[in-house]
Amino acid sequence: MKIQFIGATHEVTGSCTLLEVCGKKYLVDCGMEQGIDVFENVPIPVPASTIEAVFLTHAHVDHSGMLPKLYKDGFRGSIYATPSTCDLSNIMLRDSAHIQESEAEWQNRKAQRAGDDLITPVYTMADAVGAISRFRPCAYGEIIQAEEGVEVRFSDIGHLLGSACIELWLTENGTTKKIVFSGDVGNTDQPLIKDPLPVEETDYLVLESTYGNRLHEKPGDTVAELAQVLQRTFDRGGNVVIPSFAVGRTQELLYAIRQVKQAGMVKGHDGFPVYVDSPLAVEATGIFLQCDQSCFDEETLALVKQGINPIWFDDICLSVTSDESKQINFDNRPKVILSASGMCEAGRIRHHLKHNLWSDKNTVLFVGYQAEGSLGRKLQNGAPYVRLFGEDITVNAEIAALHGTSGHADQEGLLKWLAGFKNKPQTVFINHGDDESCTVFQKLLTQMGYSAEAPYSGTEYNLATGKMTVFAGSKPIRRDEVSRGSARAQAIYTELVATAEALLAFVKTCKGRSNKDNAKFASQLRSLMEKWK
Repeated sequence: MKIQFIGATHEVTGSCTLLEVCGKKYLVDCGMEQGIDVFENVPIPVPASTIEAVFLTHAHVDHSGMLPKLYKDGFRGSIYATPSTCDLSNIMLRDSAHIQESEAEWQNRKAQRAGDDLITPVYTMADAVGAISRFRPCAYGEIIQAEEGVEVRFSDIGHLLGSACIELWLTENGTTKKIVFSGDVGNTDQPLIKDPLPVEETDYLVLESTYGNRLHEKPGDTVAELAQVLQRTFDRGGNVVIPSFAVGRTQELLYAIRQVKQAGMVKGHDGFPVYVDSPLAVEATGIFLQCDQSCFDEETLALVKQGINPIWFDDICLSVTSDESKQINFDNRPKVILSASGMCEAGRIRHHLKHNLWSDKNTVLFVGYQAEGSLGRKLQNGAPYVRLFGEDITVNAEIAALHGTSGHADQEGLLKWLAGFKNKPQTVFINHGDDESCTVFQKLLTQMGYSAEAPYSGTEYNLATGKMTVFAGSKPIRRDEVSRGSARAQAIYTELVATAEALLAFVKTCKGRSNKDNAKFASQLRSLMEKWK
């Protein structure tokens, strides 16, 4: 009876944990790494074909995004999840597969022109469809005999429609141990969905720590703050561009905008249009509209009983095709543009930024966490210009952030949920937080009298004996250390930097050369950079 930590160890994304019970293997989540990866993760140490089942906490890609790859590699077991997670994963995994295929196609067009080797996508649409076929819906609150020696129950954790804390009872050789995976613990008092439900008891707990080292700013009136941003931007004749995560955050914003419109909180701009420009967001909104109403909180249910659609109103414009997306920028009315991705790293939002960042009439309003190194973080940090589609775009637009919109519990919220256990778990494993957050939260829990660990990738723990075994593969290896692991590697890296600096100096001497020569040189440099990305 063992647990081995694979992903989201001292990092926020790529959630994946391996369980072994009665000689059989199971996964809790199988997520994709996103943003900057600090540590090397060990690969899943068993063939995909030997994994009996996956237990999925929720549909976000950092928890579900490698399920098609698992299927591609031979997995044919069941994927247990709540009904809403099954529905959302259906559209999100298809969307992710489309991105994988499109990216590979784009890279291969360049590779063919350059005579380089072709690449294959991480997975294809067929792999995503195959993974989706393995989903098995499980209602909240029901204890299910998933496999021999494995019982499971999903409880609402208030992070996303269908998100769950997973309780697992594992029995081997007459010994039963309970382990709970928190998944992503939701923030309280968020629109649409319920607050996290407590769990009464467990032997072991795997607890996320995204905000384990900090508190959220105390939110004021989020709807009033949103109305103020809309008012001052529309009064300037500008647009409010909102980079928003397609699933969850977009629907919460539609809820808030409906409140703004219903209460007439924006004066002089009645009927302002709201564009939802993301095919994935449009599909996700449809799922929210059609889901089991028992998923909603009391306030939302009260609206539904009054015949009020909580996330729909007049003047919503849904953009699905690329032509519909392009037409948005020909609408000269002050408007709201909700578009993905939420960190501005891909998707249609980048086109809207290109068309709106340069004008001081407009506002770019951030409504979620912006990872280090992302375009969204650069804008929040005051970048004077950004590069989009080969152009330097001056940032004259107002850059703002809407407070009180985090989907994750902060340190106080995590402690409040942990306090719901009647017994102290034998061990609390801290994961799903960056290095500082994991470490700080682990130390805090230790000071509070908990036995707390913050394992790195590869760490294995025997749940029956209570002993941790750390293998050589679990020693944390920073990704930046991989490239400078020896004096020779450091010397080569230094030479590379020096060469790049010399190249920059040479480029600055090219002013005055013919446009044809400079354009050709620039094209060659871009091809070289793409080759070595």
